[in-house]
Amino acid sequence: QVQLVASGGGLVQPGGSLRLSCAASGFTLDYYNIGWFRHAPGKKREGVSCIRLSDNNTHYLGSVKGRFIISRDNAKNTMYLQMNSLKPEDTAVYYCAAKRPGISEWDYWGQGTQVTVSS
Repeated sequence: QVQLVASGGGLVQPGGSLRLSCAASGFTLDYYNIGWFRHAPGKKREGVSCIRLSDNNTHYLGSVKGRFIISRDNAKNTMYLQMNSLKPEDTAVYYCAAKRPGISEWDYWGQGTQVTVSS
């Protein structure tokens, strides 16, 4: 069974940190581009961050630059999103995804993990 399982979300105060994890099963993550997306109620889904397999170049949503870090651990077949200096505007369901190089659509999606930033 091919799946991505996201975890690590929760409730955190503004200024706090969380690390999201996404464990891949049924396929080898190191052959895929990886990314994180988020979807807040009433808003469109937006890409948060991604990392390209070919050269490890990273991209970040402008509002999270300098605060979030995307990474992967191929030995563990897991990807991460370290989130620092969290703001209430970061509240959303966060989804991990994987995509084969050269393919326009994302192949696999995780189930999502809720991140709530509130006092």
